[in-house]
Amino acid sequence: MPNQTDTIITAILDQIEAGRLSPGDLIDEAPLIRDHNVSRTPVREALIQLETAGLIKRLSRKGAVVFKPTLEEFLAILEVHAKLEGQAAGLAARRLSTSFAAKLEQVTKACEDHAATLGDAEPDRYYQLNMAYHARVAEAAGNPFLLEMIKTNARKLMAYYRARYHYKGAIADSARDHRAITTLILNRDAEAAEAAMARHVQFDQVTAMDLLAALG
Repeated sequence: MPNQTDTIITAILDQIEAGRLSPGDLIDEAPLIRDHNVSRTPVREALIQLETAGLIKRLSRKGAVVFKPTLEEFLAILEVHAKLEGQAAGLAARRLSTSFAAKLEQVTKACEDHAATLGDAEPDRYYQLNMAYHARVAEAAGNPFLLEMIKTNARKLMAYYRARYHYKGAIADSARDHRAITTLILNRDAEAAEAAMARHVQFDQVTAMDLLAALG
């Protein structure tokens, strides 16, 4: 059973993943204390742990804010994230079980169906499908430590990936990439799956600059 600090951590992470907290946003302690019926201590402990993970920054006289990277930080995190996601896809190709193959096909098809029926519409809904796709691949890799590293890095980039799907054609491109990666994984082509996934999660510098500017 989670303790109070874990409960607060989960609540903050849920807000980040849902887009209710964006990079640079102030984390208001009062609603967390009120909504979860806790004292200030577990909230402060949760913020310390999230800061250690690099997901928030505590600023003197201002409080805690969601981590907002500079361009250099963004590209550095993305470089590591692409390697981790690629490694997961490569491992998934080698270790894929029958049950995970079915789950991967299901979520791949869901991404394709969204692109085919809705096109560029409802990008935030597609983003949830995209998160589910990457989660299935990471889980299929069968390495819980790698999975946790991917989750931590992804949370630093979530707002930017979400914003990316508001660009014309981005959803269709993503769905096509997912199908190509899934095919490689199902064909047990680990090397090609790793390379394809690494390319898929990367941004070029111009796109990175656009996304950083769009999110202020």
